[in-house]
Amino acid sequence: MRLCVLISGNGSNLQALIDAREQGRIKLDIVNVISNRADARGLERADRAGIPTTILEHQGFADRDDFDRALAVLISAGKPDFVMLAGFMRIIGSGVLGHFQGRIINLHPSLLPLYRGTDTYQRALDAGDSEHGASIHFVTGELDGGPVISQVRIPVLPGENKDRLAARLAPMEHRLVVATVKFITRHRVECKNTEVFVDESGLSRPLLMQADDTLRR
Repeated sequence: MRLCVLISGNGSNLQALIDAREQGRIKLDIVNVISNRADARGLERADRAGIPTTILEHQGFADRDDFDRALAVLISAGKPDFVMLAGFMRIIGSGVLGHFQGRIINLHPSLLPLYRGTDTYQRALDAGDSEHGASIHFVTGELDGGPVISQVRIPVLPGENKDRLAARLAPMEHRLVVATVKFITRHRVECKNTEVFVDESGLSRPLLMQADDTLRR
Protein backbone atom coordinates (compact mmCIF):
# COMPACT_ATOMS: atom_id res chain seq x y z
CA MET A 1 0.00 0.00 0.00
CA ARG A 2 1.22 3.46 -0.92
CA LEU A 3 1.13 6.03 1.89
CA CYS A 4 1.78 9.79 1.91
CA VAL A 5 2.64 11.24 5.34
CA LEU A 6 2.10 14.90 6.29
CA ILE A 7 4.13 16.35 9.15
CA SER A 8 4.98 19.66 10.79
CA GLY A 9 7.55 18.73 13.41
CA ASN A 10 9.53 15.94 15.03
CA GLY A 11 8.10 13.09 12.98
CA SER A 12 8.31 10.44 15.69
CA ASN A 13 5.18 8.69 14.43
CA LEU A 14 6.65 8.72 10.94
CA GLN A 15 9.75 7.09 12.42
CA ALA A 16 7.59 4.39 13.98
CA LEU A 17 6.21 3.54 10.54
CA ILE A 18 9.70 3.58 8.98
CA ASP A 19 11.02 1.25 11.69
CA ALA A 20 8.08 -1.14 11.31
CA ARG A 21 8.56 -1.22 7.56
CA GLU A 22 12.32 -1.86 7.81
CA GLN A 23 11.76 -4.60 10.39
CA GLY A 24 9.27 -6.34 8.12
CA ARG A 25 6.36 -5.83 10.52
CA ILE A 26 4.30 -3.91 7.96
CA LYS A 27 4.13 -3.93 4.15
CA LEU A 28 4.15 -0.27 3.26
CA ASP A 29 5.54 2.07 0.62
CA ILE A 30 5.87 5.59 2.00
CA VAL A 31 5.85 7.51 -1.28
CA ASN A 32 6.30 11.05 0.03
CA VAL A 33 6.66 13.02 3.24
CA ILE A 34 5.27 16.54 3.00
CA SER A 35 5.90 19.24 5.58
CA ASN A 36 4.58 22.77 5.89
CA ARG A 37 7.72 23.65 7.87
CA ALA A 38 11.21 23.58 6.42
CA ASP A 39 12.75 22.97 9.86
CA ALA A 40 10.66 19.89 10.66
CA ARG A 41 12.94 17.18 12.02
CA GLY A 42 10.75 14.57 10.41
CA LEU A 43 12.21 15.58 7.04
CA GLU A 44 15.62 14.36 8.23
CA ARG A 45 14.08 11.07 9.32
CA ALA A 46 12.58 10.60 5.85
CA ASP A 47 15.84 11.53 4.11
CA ARG A 48 17.76 8.94 6.12
CA ALA A 49 15.22 6.31 5.09
CA GLY A 50 15.44 7.27 1.42
CA ILE A 51 11.90 8.62 1.29
CA PRO A 52 11.16 11.59 -1.01
CA THR A 53 10.32 14.79 0.85
CA THR A 54 8.59 18.01 -0.11
CA ILE A 55 8.34 21.32 1.74
CA LEU A 56 5.21 23.38 1.19
CA GLU A 57 5.29 26.36 3.54
CA HIS A 58 1.83 27.77 4.10
CA GLN A 59 3.16 31.29 4.64
CA GLY A 60 3.80 31.56 0.92
CA PHE A 61 0.11 31.37 0.01
CA ALA A 62 -2.48 34.12 -0.06
CA ASP A 63 -5.09 32.02 1.73
CA ARG A 64 -5.94 28.54 2.98
CA ASP A 65 -7.69 27.51 -0.23
CA ASP A 66 -4.61 28.22 -2.35
CA PHE A 67 -2.48 26.21 0.03
CA ASP A 68 -4.93 23.29 -0.03
CA ARG A 69 -5.00 23.22 -3.81
CA ALA A 70 -1.21 23.11 -3.96
CA LEU A 71 -1.12 20.44 -1.27
CA ALA A 72 -3.61 18.29 -3.17
CA VAL A 73 -1.39 18.43 -6.26
CA LEU A 74 1.67 17.35 -4.27
CA ILE A 75 -0.16 14.49 -2.59
CA SER A 76 -1.64 13.30 -5.88
CA ALA A 77 1.78 13.22 -7.54
CA GLY A 78 2.76 10.24 -5.39
CA LYS A 79 -0.44 8.34 -6.24
CA PRO A 80 -1.02 7.25 -2.64
CA ASP A 81 -3.69 4.83 -1.54
CA PHE A 82 -3.88 6.60 1.83
CA VAL A 83 -2.73 9.82 3.47
CA MET A 84 -1.73 10.11 7.12
CA LEU A 85 -1.53 13.29 9.14
CA ALA A 86 1.21 12.64 11.70
CA GLY A 87 1.57 15.84 13.66
CA PHE A 88 0.51 18.01 10.71
CA MET A 89 -0.49 21.30 12.30
CA ARG A 90 -2.82 22.56 9.60
CA ILE A 91 -6.55 22.08 9.13
CA ILE A 92 -7.28 20.08 5.98
CA GLY A 93 -9.84 21.82 3.80
CA SER A 94 -12.13 20.84 0.95
CA GLY A 95 -9.36 21.38 -1.61
CA VAL A 96 -7.71 18.23 -0.25
CA LEU A 97 -10.70 16.34 1.11
CA GLY A 98 -12.44 16.50 -2.24
CA HIS A 99 -9.69 14.36 -3.74
CA PHE A 100 -9.04 11.97 -0.86
CA GLN A 101 -12.30 11.66 1.07
CA GLY A 102 -12.29 8.44 3.09
CA ARG A 103 -8.55 8.01 2.53
CA ILE A 104 -7.05 10.47 5.04
CA ILE A 105 -6.42 9.50 8.65
CA ASN A 106 -5.18 11.57 11.57
CA LEU A 107 -3.65 10.85 14.96
CA HIS A 108 -5.11 12.99 17.74
CA PRO A 109 -3.87 12.96 21.36
CA SER A 110 -7.17 12.47 23.15
CA LEU A 111 -9.92 9.92 23.55
CA LEU A 112 -12.22 11.41 20.95
CA PRO A 113 -14.83 12.81 21.00
CA LEU A 114 -13.24 14.34 24.11
CA TYR A 115 -10.93 17.34 23.68
CA ARG A 116 -10.87 18.18 20.04
CA GLY A 117 -8.27 20.76 19.07
CA THR A 118 -5.15 21.62 21.08
CA ASP A 119 -3.80 21.35 24.65
CA THR A 120 -5.52 18.03 25.20
CA TYR A 121 -3.24 16.87 28.03
CA GLN A 122 -3.90 19.88 30.24
CA ARG A 123 -7.60 19.75 29.51
CA ALA A 124 -7.75 16.12 30.61
CA LEU A 125 -5.86 16.96 33.80
CA ASP A 126 -8.06 19.97 34.52
CA ALA A 127 -11.14 17.79 34.14
CA GLY A 128 -9.78 15.27 36.64
CA ASP A 129 -9.94 12.41 34.13
CA SER A 130 -8.72 9.03 35.34
CA GLU A 131 -7.41 8.11 31.87
CA HIS A 132 -6.20 9.75 28.72
CA GLY A 133 -5.12 8.43 25.36
CA ALA A 134 -4.91 8.85 21.61
CA SER A 135 -7.25 8.24 18.70
CA ILE A 136 -6.85 7.64 14.98
CA HIS A 137 -9.78 8.85 12.92
CA PHE A 138 -10.78 9.49 9.34
CA VAL A 139 -10.47 13.16 8.45
CA THR A 140 -13.60 15.09 7.52
CA GLY A 141 -14.43 18.77 7.27
CA GLU A 142 -15.14 18.85 11.02
CA LEU A 143 -12.04 19.46 13.15
CA ASP A 144 -11.09 16.17 14.84
CA GLY A 145 -14.67 15.11 14.25
CA GLY A 146 -14.31 12.29 11.74
CA PRO A 147 -15.25 8.69 12.58
CA VAL A 148 -12.76 7.07 14.96
CA ILE A 149 -10.97 3.87 13.94
CA SER A 150 -8.85 3.04 16.97
CA GLN A 151 -7.71 4.21 20.39
CA VAL A 152 -5.13 3.53 23.04
CA ARG A 153 -5.76 4.37 26.70
CA ILE A 154 -3.41 5.01 29.62
CA PRO A 155 -4.16 5.89 33.26
CA VAL A 156 -3.57 9.40 34.53
CA LEU A 157 -1.19 9.10 37.49
CA PRO A 158 -1.51 11.10 40.73
CA GLY A 159 0.38 14.38 40.65
CA GLU A 160 1.03 14.15 36.92
CA ASN A 161 1.58 17.22 34.77
CA LYS A 162 0.92 17.60 31.07
CA ASP A 163 4.54 17.05 30.05
CA ARG A 164 4.80 13.75 31.90
CA LEU A 165 1.46 12.63 30.55
CA ALA A 166 2.51 13.49 26.99
CA ALA A 167 5.82 11.67 27.42
CA ARG A 168 4.11 8.51 28.68
CA LEU A 169 1.54 8.58 25.89
CA ALA A 170 4.04 9.13 23.05
CA PRO A 171 5.35 5.53 22.74
CA MET A 172 1.79 4.24 22.92
CA GLU A 173 0.85 6.57 20.06
CA HIS A 174 3.66 5.10 17.98
CA ARG A 175 2.38 1.60 18.58
CA LEU A 176 -1.19 2.67 17.77
CA VAL A 177 -0.07 4.24 14.48
CA VAL A 178 1.68 1.06 13.37
CA ALA A 179 -1.16 -1.23 14.44
CA THR A 180 -3.80 0.88 12.71
CA VAL A 181 -1.88 1.39 9.48
CA LYS A 182 -1.21 -2.35 9.41
CA PHE A 183 -4.97 -2.93 9.58
CA ILE A 184 -5.42 -0.55 6.67
CA THR A 185 -2.70 -2.18 4.56
CA ARG A 186 -4.53 -5.46 4.95
CA HIS A 187 -7.70 -3.82 3.59
CA ARG A 188 -9.58 -4.48 6.80
CA VAL A 189 -10.74 -0.90 7.39
CA GLU A 190 -12.79 1.47 5.25
CA CYS A 191 -14.98 4.50 5.66
CA LYS A 192 -18.47 4.56 4.14
CA ASN A 193 -20.70 7.59 4.59
CA THR A 194 -18.89 8.71 7.77
CA GLU A 195 -19.07 5.22 9.30
CA VAL A 196 -16.09 2.95 9.91
CA PHE A 197 -16.27 -0.66 8.75
CA VAL A 198 -13.84 -3.33 9.91
CA ASP A 199 -13.87 -6.61 7.99
CA GLU A 200 -17.05 -5.30 6.30
CA SER A 201 -18.84 -4.97 9.64
CA GLY A 202 -19.88 -1.60 11.04
CA LEU A 203 -17.82 -0.42 14.00
CA SER A 204 -19.98 0.68 16.93
CA ARG A 205 -17.02 1.84 19.00
CA PRO A 206 -13.29 2.30 18.30
CA LEU A 207 -10.92 -0.63 18.12
CA LEU A 208 -8.85 -0.69 21.30
CA MET A 209 -5.14 -1.45 21.23
CA GLN A 210 -4.14 -4.33 23.46
CA ALA A 211 -0.90 -5.01 25.34
CA ASP A 212 0.32 -7.20 22.45
CA ASP A 213 -0.22 -4.33 19.98
CA THR A 214 -3.24 -5.93 18.36
CA LEU A 215 -6.49 -4.05 17.78
CA ARG A 216 -9.71 -5.57 19.04
CA ARG A 217 -13.35 -4.57 19.26
